[in-house]
Amino acid sequence: MTKQPKIKRSQINAVIRYSILIFIGFILLYPILWMVGGAFKENADIFGNFNILPPLDNIVLDHFPNAWQLSANNTILFYYLNTLRFLIPRVIFTIISCTVTAYAIGRFNFRFKKLFFTIVIATLLMPEVAFRIPVFVIMRDLNLLNTFTSLWIQDAFAVNSFFVFMIIQFMRTIPRELDEAAAIDGCNVLQTLWYILVPVLKPILISVGLLTFMWGMNDFLGPLIYLTGADNRPLSLALSVLIDPTELVQIGRVLAAATLGLLPTIAIFFACSRYFVQSITSSGGKE
Repeated sequence: MTKQPKIKRSQINAVIRYSILIFIGFILLYPILWMVGGAFKENADIFGNFNILPPLDNIVLDHFPNAWQLSANNTILFYYLNTLRFLIPRVIFTIISCTVTAYAIGRFNFRFKKLFFTIVIATLLMPEVAFRIPVFVIMRDLNLLNTFTSLWIQDAFAVNSFFVFMIIQFMRTIPRELDEAAAIDGCNVLQTLWYILVPVLKPILISVGLLTFMWGMNDFLGPLIYLTGADNRPLSLALSVLIDPTELVQIGRVLAAATLGLLPTIAIFFACSRYFVQSITSSGGKE
């Protein structure tokens, strides 16, 4: 008789490990899957059970056309373009300002450098909502309320210390010999940053832009505070208008609109996921 091959301990551990990861992944993906499935259901089917798939005999296809026409005068594309009107400058200025700040702290020695870095780390512990009233007063005094500029102008000053910290940590993995070689070749400080460091920093900079874009798409409180005109509403505010407590709300239409609004973000994330993973695995290293 032939002996049965023994199952190795590493194989058992792999099965257990991947089973746990699949279970956790399903829990994390369930809200998205439920949202997509709910876009094809009636209200009774949405709240009647926790099934992801809609009933085969009652699949609703009208929610997506109704969701595309998000309001009486504008489609969802109009509100998405409104979102891009402040998201694109926010992403650009966040990358530039945080990179320059991280370059100054991470590559140069100057007085009170440790103090500045401590302040950067300390601001990570402060809730963002603590800055809302002071920023609102500043925007009011500058006559920037109800303009898209109010949603991105502060990002030109490296206000997101988390990104500054990420770039500093990634920059510590880059040998300083590159800076010295660039100086010998005649590069000044900005040329060294642009021609030497920025190409190496590409993964972390793409991750900073990706996170800024995703967090900006989810930003509800900022547009709610600084924007008052109906024509200036971004997608996050436009979706909230669909939920009217005085009328019967078609939840399927709301979920369909949320699905349409989520598709570009998912596409951008998967397009940049390779750089995102690379930046996370490299940002904890040291020189």
